[in-house]
Amino acid sequence: MHSIFKAKTAAILSVLYLATTAIAVSQDVSLPELVTVSSGMHQYRASGEFLRSGVPADAPVLAISMPRSFDIMKYQVSVEAYRSCVSEGACGEALANRSQKPDHPVTGISFTNALEYARWLSAKTNVKWRLPTDEEWSYAAGSRFVDDSLGAREDPENPALRWLLKYQKYADLESEQTLPVKPHGDFGANENGIYDMSGNVWEWTETCYQRSSIDPDGKVRADGTANCGVRIAEGQHRAYITYFVQDAKGGGCSVGAPPTHLGFRLVRDNKAGSGLGRIREWWDALGGAK
Repeated sequence: MHSIFKAKTAAILSVLYLATTAIAVSQDVSLPELVTVSSGMHQYRASGEFLRSGVPADAPVLAISMPRSFDIMKYQVSVEAYRSCVSEGACGEALANRSQKPDHPVTGISFTNALEYARWLSAKTNVKWRLPTDEEWSYAAGSRFVDDSLGAREDPENPALRWLLKYQKYADLESEQTLPVKPHGDFGANENGIYDMSGNVWEWTETCYQRSSIDPDGKVRADGTANCGVRIAEGQHRAYITYFVQDAKGGGCSVGAPPTHLGFRLVRDNKAGSGLGRIREWWDALGGAK
C-alpha cells in the first residue's frame, strides 16, 4: 500500500514539474537542466578564517544536516543564457575578453551579476532562483569538493610555516586553473550527476566571508565577524572575493589564490512556504523515491 501511495506521489510530482517547465517555455526562457540532491548529513569543512590563540588555524569540520533535498543546475550558466539577460537590460555585461562561445560557461561574472541573473530568471519563470550557500555547494559537489585544510599544527613561534604550505598548495594548482574555459561537460560529472564542479571555473555562492576564533577545546566561539562585501567562490580551492569583482586575477581576491575564471550556477528555491517547497518537504518525509 505504501509503495502504491509513493508511486502516485511520484506521478503528481512529475506533472507539477512539467507544469513548471511549461511556465518557463511560455516566457520564452528554457528551464535549465536540474539535478535533485537528496537530503542527508554532510561533513563540512567550515568556510572563513579561523584563529586559535591568535594564530591562523585550519577550519573545523562540522556535521551539517541538509534536511531537505534541493535542485541545482546540472551545468554552469552558459554564455548564451546569460546573454539573453544582458540583451534585456537586466544583467551587466560579462568581461569582454572572455569566451563568447554559446555552449561555454559564462565567465568574467561578479557576485552582483550573478544576483542580477537570478532575479531575471525568477521573473521569467515564476520560480525563485538563487545562488547556493557554501554548505549546499560543497554537499552537492560531493567527492569534487576540495578541502582547503593545510594539515599544519599552529605554531606561534613559526607563523611562516602555514604561509609556506599555502603557497605550495596554490602553486601546484596554478598550471591547471589557467587553462582556457572548456565547453559544458568537459570536466565530467560527479557522483550526483552534476557537471564541471571544481573544474577551472569558480562558482559564486551566497555565503559571506567570516572570521572566527576557536577555543582551546576546539569549539568555535560565537563572536565571529562577517563581511558580506566579500563572498565565497568555490572551485579547485575556496576563494574569498569582493562582490563587484569580475576578474579576481586583476585584484579583489581577499584571501588565497585568485581564480582565473568566475562563473556560477543556481539553485531552484524550494523553501517551505512555497507550493513546490511544501510538496518537496512531503516527498522528503516519505523518503523520496527510495
